[in-house]
Order: sequence, then C-alpha cells, then structure tokens
Amino acid sequence: MLTLPAPAKLNLILRILGRRPDGYHELQTLFQILDYGDSLDFSPRSDGIISVEAGALDIPEEDNLVYRAAQRLRQSIQWQAGSLPGVHIRLSKKLPHGGGIGGGSSDAATTLLGLNHLWQCNLPIETLAELGRGLGADIPVFVRGRTAWAEGVGEELTPLSIENRHYLVVAPDCQVSTAKIFSDSRLTRDSVAITLAALREGHPTEKPLGSDRLETFSGNDCQALVESLYPEVRDAREWLQQFAPAHLTGTGSCVFTAFPSAQAARSALARLPRKWQGFIAAGVQVSPVHRQLAKLTSSD
Repeated sequence: MLTLPAPAKLNLILRILGRRPDGYHELQTLFQILDYGDSLDFSPRSDGIISVEAGALDIPEEDNLVYRAAQRLRQSIQWQAGSLPGVHIRLSKKLPHGGGIGGGSSDAATTLLGLNHLWQCNLPIETLAELGRGLGADIPVFVRGRTAWAEGVGEELTPLSIENRHYLVVAPDCQVSTAKIFSDSRLTRDSVAITLAALREGHPTEKPLGSDRLETFSGNDCQALVESLYPEVRDAREWLQQFAPAHLTGTGSCVFTAFPSAQAARSALARLPRKWQGFIAAGVQVSPVHRQLAKLTSSD
C-alpha cells in the first residue's frame, strides 16, 4: 500500500481582474502550500476496478474528484500501457469541504501523482498538470507542488519563495459555493493587475518574500461578498483579527492569519471558540507529497 499526503493551500493574495469570454475569471493569486492536509492510501487490485472509499464525505463515487482523476489518468495512458491493474483508494479527510483551502483539488492531484508512481506511467509533471486542469483550475498548482504566483485562471504558475510562517486557519460551520460566488453580480471583477516585480519591489530577489511585502498586497476580492452571504465567515475573521491581519482564502469559508512562530499560533488556537474548527500549519515551499515521492524514487 502506498500512502501519500494531500496538502492544503492558502490564497495569500486573490485579485479578480475580469471575466473571460469562456466564462472563467482572469485572476492573480499567491498560492501558499501548507504542511497539513488529507491523506490517501493506494492499494492495488487485481480485477482492474478503480474504487474509492471516502469515509463520511457524502459524494457519489462518480462525482468524487479522486475517482475522476484516477479514471482520467488511466484513460490517458491505456493506449500505450495495455491493461492496467485496478486500485482501491482510501481517502482520509481532515480538510473541510467548501473551505477554500483546496481539499478536493489536492486530493485529485495526489491521486494523479500517486498513480503515476504506482502504475509506473512515467508521465512528466506538466502532462499530469494538464490532465488535472481538465478537472479543476486549482489542481495544477498541487500537481506541480510549489508555493507560487499564479495568473490566468490560476494555471500560469511562477514558483515563489516565502519566508517561514505559521498559520492559524479557522473553519466556520458553513460551506461556501464557488459557483455561487463567481456568478454573483456583486463580485468585484475590476482589480488592477500587479506584477511580480511590484510585489518584490525593494526586496532582494535571492531572499524569500517577507511579511511586509505580503501585507502590502494581501487581500481577497471575494471576501466582502462571501462575508455578506455567510456572516459566520465575517465573525470568524473578525475574531482572528485580534491577533494579526486576517483574510479569507479562495472562495471558501476558511479564514487565516499568519504568526512568526508555531508557539504563537498555538496560543491563539487555544482561545478558539468551540463553535469553530481550526488547525495550525506551516507554510512550505515544496509540497509534502513531492518530498515523499522523491524519497520513494531515490530508494527504488
């Protein structure tokens, strides 16, 4: 059995520049990969069947991104690989559904990466990222596995090093619909584009980007709308605001703030009201699933 992590992400910056002719939105965002998330167990099956065990996640198998990612990978290489073995995938969830921290997208990405290793497909990362893009806009960043600046619909990625920070992420008891947010006429869609050069202005390029520059540009264009539709999100962010600037991540329900140390983050978590869930995670430059696969490859 192969066990791999599926890490969460935060959007430290999220700007929506406009709507594209295809209905998607042109955006700029800074993806921060975390060292915390779900995990997936991959067990080979001799009958050729792909099956997914998702625990309490109440989603039909055919709609589960893990199942769809596995089927998409097998279909993409069936012509060159002959008959592939089946696999049973057991998903252990920690990340809240609809939280805006990439749970489903990360699970799908780890499925592509894990089966590429297990089935010995030897597909390059860019091919896997393109397969993932057909399932969800955030999947490529998890496939590539780097904290990164993103443009377009989130697929144009530039790896970016950020100074070490610990985050307290709070999940109110609600699920935010991405489709609902992006289709709402009140959503801000005219933010001014910024550049990586502007983000790094006055900051040495050889050093990780610091909190001072991040806070200058931090913010989420979806935050005001989400908070108006889901007051629980506003309440959670305002509670976090007592410690440091707090922001919404993605188009989900989770809010976060950064701390210089794990101890400071733990002290804040200890005061979290019981009506909310929360976790502490460190920001990382390279995804935990990539680090683990690198170890497996080097030991083969």
